[in-house]
Amino acid sequence: MNNPTNPCILVTGGAGYIGSHAVFALRDRGWPVVVVDNLSTGFRWAVPENLPFVEADIGDASAMDALIRAHSIGAIVHFAGSIIVPESVQQPLKYCKNNTANTRTLLESAVKGGVSHFLFSSTAATYGIPQSVPIAEDAPKAPINPYGMSKLMTEFMLADVAQAHALNFCALRYFNVAGADPAGRSSQSTAGATHLIKVAVEAALGKRDHVSVYGTDYATPDGTGVRDYIHVADLAEAHVLALEALIATPQQSLVLNCGYGRGFSVNEVLDAVDRVSGVRLKRQVEARRPGDPDALVADNRQILELLPWQPKYQDLETIVAHALAWERQLHQRRN
Repeated sequence: MNNPTNPCILVTGGAGYIGSHAVFALRDRGWPVVVVDNLSTGFRWAVPENLPFVEADIGDASAMDALIRAHSIGAIVHFAGSIIVPESVQQPLKYCKNNTANTRTLLESAVKGGVSHFLFSSTAATYGIPQSVPIAEDAPKAPINPYGMSKLMTEFMLADVAQAHALNFCALRYFNVAGADPAGRSSQSTAGATHLIKVAVEAALGKRDHVSVYGTDYATPDGTGVRDYIHVADLAEAHVLALEALIATPQQSLVLNCGYGRGFSVNEVLDAVDRVSGVRLKRQVEARRPGDPDALVADNRQILELLPWQPKYQDLETIVAHALAWERQLHQRRN
């Protein structure tokens, strides 16, 4: 029987970038955690050895049924999925399967197994090109790529399931996640990553010969795109607090933006990497990418009001310093 006050938490995709940070945050808070990951992009070493780990795909219904039953799972924190926007345009069916169809399978197992709470890793890509900035949760949802649409379809599914079954949910819409665990336990480690700060610190260490700047004619102060960068450790903390809110108020579901409510341009980010690393990055201007908005900045008033969330790592140079320290550590690990 699940313990409603201290349920065992299943973290899907818990060997990946954001998922591994959430695992540490949950464990540090004393929650019992089980991790499932198919290791297609995650790493077994990113999961603490003393936690139960299952290598499986969330689209495998029999495996999910057995896992939920064996560990008396009471809540699911769901990260598993595909996240590369250009790839989603080239391979839309992959994103329909990995992000939407597989989540439908996981939800069916959750309902069958009596799981009471479901925390979902969503995205600001559900908004598409915003009509105004900062973007509030009730802004129009008009995804411009299959990635954003696959996440929005899952949000719709969650709302329908919550109406029909004894399950509440929280969808956290991330803005631009960056940085690394301040204690150096995990971070973004996948080869060929496309996140700007990850790319920039790789360039600072000589792993890339330049950083591409896609467009300098945006309607922003310096002409480069502006984004709201959130430290992954602050994001992980938001997950723990959101989960605790779901457990405390089982009749309530939530949809919350995860960002700091202010943005930095591409040039401002690269300037920060220059300062922190002591290396002047080579910047190569390239054509704008189709569908890139001028600015994506969160209206984060709702998360600040509804959760006791107090971000600790909002300083851009701190975010860069943690990412750079991890990149150095990763380089040592691989050599």
